[in-house]
Amino acid sequence: MPTTLAPREALDAARAGTLLLIDIRTPAEWRDTGLAQGAIALDVETPAFEVRLAGLRLDHRGKRIALIDRSGALSASTRDKLAGRGFRDILAVRGGMLGPGGWLAEKLPVAAYP
Repeated sequence: MPTTLAPREALDAARAGTLLLIDIRTPAEWRDTGLAQGAIALDVETPAFEVRLAGLRLDHRGKRIALIDRSGALSASTRDKLAGRGFRDILAVRGGMLGPGGWLAEKLPVAAYP
């Protein structure tokens, strides 16, 4: 089972309704670059992050979850931490928003963050 997803694959799966794309960066980062189109903003640093993620999983049964961050490193470490706590089918988007081969490098659409 793969543990990462290319940005284009994440966009296509989110558009197809088979994937929840979750941007785990901070509000300042969201304002700086915008959110990946279709992403749900959920700051990994908030105390209720795992509870809110579990709620999203319940609301969207059967969908895989992909995490996107700035460069891909935080998404990968968060995915691994969550897997150790029983979360399954969580992927990290390779390159994040700003890394080489990431969302912006691939010129994928973004939505402004209020």
